[in-house]
Amino acid sequence: MKMKTGSSTSITDVPGIEVGQAQDDSALTGCTVILCRKGAVAGVDVRGSAPGTRETDLLDPVNLVDKAHAILLAGGSAYGLDAAGGVMKYLEEKRIGFNTGAARVPIVPAAILFDLGVGRADIRPDAEMGYRACLAASRAAPAEGNVGAGTGASVGKLFGASLALKSGLGSVSLDPGSGIVVGAIVAVNAFGDVLENGKIIAGLRSGKVGPLHVGGKEYFADTFEILKKPIGRGVLNFATHTNTVIGVVATNAALTKVQATKVAQMAHDGLARVIRPAHTMLDGDTIFALSTGNKKCDVTTIGAFAAEAMAQAIVRAVKMSASAGGLPGIKDLQ
Repeated sequence: MKMKTGSSTSITDVPGIEVGQAQDDSALTGCTVILCRKGAVAGVDVRGSAPGTRETDLLDPVNLVDKAHAILLAGGSAYGLDAAGGVMKYLEEKRIGFNTGAARVPIVPAAILFDLGVGRADIRPDAEMGYRACLAASRAAPAEGNVGAGTGASVGKLFGASLALKSGLGSVSLDPGSGIVVGAIVAVNAFGDVLENGKIIAGLRSGKVGPLHVGGKEYFADTFEILKKPIGRGVLNFATHTNTVIGVVATNAALTKVQATKVAQMAHDGLARVIRPAHTMLDGDTIFALSTGNKKCDVTTIGAFAAEAMAQAIVRAVKMSASAGGLPGIKDLQ
């Protein structure tokens, strides 16, 4: 398994995938659109218990439409779903959509994360921001960190925002060989901590100040360990649903709608490998899967690489994030 080589190592290495982003840096919220102008076979898997989504039922394999024309990831909690209207407007102007006979209807599934507690709660992604993100879409590697849907993201929120760490958006691509590409893009707004090689690199802070020691007890408190104690279990009764990891995995391998759904399921394994705890009652973890090509490869291989790509993208999301909204970020602490 290896990362793609060249100028780009992101989900845009997958043929047919473009990424556009827009944000309000003062309000600390934004959105990320993953465009597939020719349509892509799509699946989704929702593992968190506090999701905010749009058009996910349509991606169930028993339902009619099998291709999406864009996936929207946005901040703003449920308000942020409004940004999908701007994506639809852009695609309609380009005459892209599912042909109903009377009109072409763009298929734009979406998922949101809660960032209202960072920055301003009264400014959220809307249709205008979604449209701007589409105008910015390209095959170039997307910016990472405090951008798009990750602008107001944070991790480690057992005790709320006071001891959280700034997070953001990350993307990678992997090369399974034979001309196949598997990429991921993710906005990380998790309740739990983020780990690399088994050590915490982002999450609940201990409250101690000083240089960041990656994986060190000096800086991170370890959410899992605190949950073993009465204080940790007790605070869960007052914890808010202010979390969620939302992302997309994509490949140029040929997948059916059923297979794309399976790949989305397997991609969650990567999420669970690097976020602890994951898929909680306080998260809305949602991953979409897209297939843009006709390369032949078994689903198990694509799913395994999708899980690894998701894991690596999550780690990048926290490493690329700078301090904002009163929260420290790893990019400034290392």
